[in-house]
Amino acid sequence: MKLYSTLLLIACIITLPLKSLGQETEIVKQGIPIAGDTTAVLSKKELKKQKRANRNVHYNILGGPSYTPDFGLLVGGSALVTFSMNPKDSTMKRSVVPASVALMFSGGLNIVVKPQLFFKNDKFRIFGQFIYKNTQENYYGVGYATNKNYIRGKETSQYKYSGIQVNPWFLFRIKESNFFAGPQIDLNYDHMMNVAEGITLDKDYIKAGGTADGYSNFSSGLGFLLSYDTRDIPANPYKGLYFDFRGIMYQKWLGGDDNYYRLELDYRQYKSVGKRKVLAWTVQSKNVFGNNIPLNKYVLSGTPFDLRGYYMGQFRDKSSHIAMLEYRQMFNTDRSNWWKKVANRLGYVVWGGAGFMGPNPGKIEGVLPNAGVGLRIEVQPRMNFRLDIGRDFVNKQNLFYVNMTEAF
Repeated sequence: MKLYSTLLLIACIITLPLKSLGQETEIVKQGIPIAGDTTAVLSKKELKKQKRANRNVHYNILGGPSYTPDFGLLVGGSALVTFSMNPKDSTMKRSVVPASVALMFSGGLNIVVKPQLFFKNDKFRIFGQFIYKNTQENYYGVGYATNKNYIRGKETSQYKYSGIQVNPWFLFRIKESNFFAGPQIDLNYDHMMNVAEGITLDKDYIKAGGTADGYSNFSSGLGFLLSYDTRDIPANPYKGLYFDFRGIMYQKWLGGDDNYYRLELDYRQYKSVGKRKVLAWTVQSKNVFGNNIPLNKYVLSGTPFDLRGYYMGQFRDKSSHIAMLEYRQMFNTDRSNWWKKVANRLGYVVWGGAGFMGPNPGKIEGVLPNAGVGLRIEVQPRMNFRLDIGRDFVNKQNLFYVNMTEAF
């Protein structure tokens, strides 16, 4: 069933973008004069394609049966919308709004939107993430030893989760440099219900205030960001460097339930090694500090955007560091026929790396090796749909992922 669902989804993806993009137009000779050419005219089909190509807003909507390691079989849909805040300026970066919706066969809904908006000749940016979940999830405790040996199952780790996150950040370019700085807001509500008996016996669950009836928490944070960005296209860079330093405080006086802090460092670099061939690498560090960390706000090692192959949330603690290297290549065909046009929109990636986790930034208790391969499908110029399969070498398992845009 997993393979069948995946093949159906790939078929939908390959078909839909070819119809929706319409990025190239050709002059069709029909013997009627236009614009100084006494023999050429655009057919109705080509006029329609040209009109579509000249639109400011481009979008792709993809959908079909799918599978994720965390939610199992589902009906998924992904949308990618790109546009320019100033259509008359061809040099301005296009804003990108990727969104995904998942309806689980087991019951549940997951909505994720991660916009990248560029304003005023890229002097001002609004990035962020907005997430709504009402799903079945799993809790594996806190700490490498506990996480590694925790048994996944209905009686041990499963619970019903309902939550929302609103996390915009606002970036202002510093003079004419590549540095950006600005504030961020992070509002989170988490509610655990129908918790498995095994969770109610966990010491960290009890310490956080969890009971047999469940657990809930509201976090309200205010912080800052400082970033350096020379990427050519942030959603899918071929070259450039990105460095991000951010800190955020969650306080009761801001309306939250607990006082704690979060500090993150994110370094990424991209080097073009040929036509549509890229070598990308990243080093990231995420840390939380405080005596009363909400249960769902520990740092997770293993998500669809870093160590693909590990169940999301299986490895959590106060500190997580990752280092990854990824090679990306699209197939460069001449597009002389239908098959070559399809192949030109396809590509692949391979990656390897490791995660390191512990109770504080200087103490490493566990190492999480990671590697994988992925398929890329170009749905808009420089905007890819990705299907990845990653290897968890600790628990010796492979997990499959479907997302819009690159992992980092």
